[in-house]
Amino acid sequence: MIERKLESIIEKKLNSGKAIILLGPRQTGKTTLLKKIVSKLEKSLILNCDDPFVRDQLQDINISQLRLLIGSHKVVFVDEAQRVKNIGITLKLIVDEVKEVILLVSGSSALEVSSTINEPLTGRKWEYMLYPISWQEFYEHEGYVTAMQQLEHRIVFGMYPEVITNTGSESEVLRQIAGSYLFKDLLVYNGIRKPELLEKLLRALAFQIGNLVSYNELANMLQVDKNTINTYLDLLEKAFVIFRLQPFNRNLRKEISTSRKIYFYDTGIRNILINNLNTFEYRDDIGPLWENFLIAERRKYLHYQGLYSNNWFWRTQQQQEIDYLEESGGILSGYEIKWSADKRFIVPSIFRETYLNSTVKVINNQNFLPFVGIDS
Repeated sequence: MIERKLESIIEKKLNSGKAIILLGPRQTGKTTLLKKIVSKLEKSLILNCDDPFVRDQLQDINISQLRLLIGSHKVVFVDEAQRVKNIGITLKLIVDEVKEVILLVSGSSALEVSSTINEPLTGRKWEYMLYPISWQEFYEHEGYVTAMQQLEHRIVFGMYPEVITNTGSESEVLRQIAGSYLFKDLLVYNGIRKPELLEKLLRALAFQIGNLVSYNELANMLQVDKNTINTYLDLLEKAFVIFRLQPFNRNLRKEISTSRKIYFYDTGIRNILINNLNTFEYRDDIGPLWENFLIAERRKYLHYQGLYSNNWFWRTQQQQEIDYLEESGGILSGYEIKWSADKRFIVPSIFRETYLNSTVKVINNQNFLPFVGIDS
């Protein structure tokens, strides 16, 4: 089993007196990870909220009933918490009134979990997101040779645990995951009134990774208003399907300020949406696919390390650009992402002259390991 970076991070927080909330897409291994942690602890109670009886027990429960339910258990794991109405109030009662209990909670959708948990548990929780397997986790499990041999394959099929472990059946598994997590959570949410629009929007976004995305252009293409596009993008982001990069705009009038870049959390999901699981030799989208893969991996690494930074892309109206920028501790770092080490890149002079204390590096398939947290 591939060891997850969050395992040791969560274990260090177990006796903090706060609830531990683990969010993320379906099928990323949240239940597996928390059960592994719980298995090391004594007197644990696992409450699976997919079970109607468990849901009824947890809904609108008072303190006396809660103490009866927990009994002498010292650890409580509430799995798929979003299934329970007003679960945040119940979790708050556990943290405040049953202080001797270690509370772990998983949830598949920020659409419901954030609204029902965040406010009641303000100041009472540690919250983490479990992504698909990170390249760092995969690399440490497989070793340098095997991991690098699989790099192109992993970029095409993505990093979901079940995809990785089902060699030869990746396409079938991907289709099942896409159908489950892309639509199941979203379509039961009342913000989605046009399922066919959601599918068209996802396909349009899948074709535009690495490119500037204009909400107005998407609205015109899909024949809906701009506000609808923005609402659906917000829901897709909260459901952990996509994430957005804003343009960096600070000093120059010629820097763009309105368009966005949109990436998928997993490149395999992106590829299955456009029915393109071809190997690299038959693809014409290697550049943007590699860019999506690396920026998503960087996002995983920063989250697991607890490193907080602002991030953007940079582009001028004259189409001078840098793919990815990070600012941390007042230091601005730029990264231009190229698949091939043979690709040359000259930092735009206007960027160098304007942002004097910045650095810019070219990241390619030969030197990318430190970028995703691996010492090479």
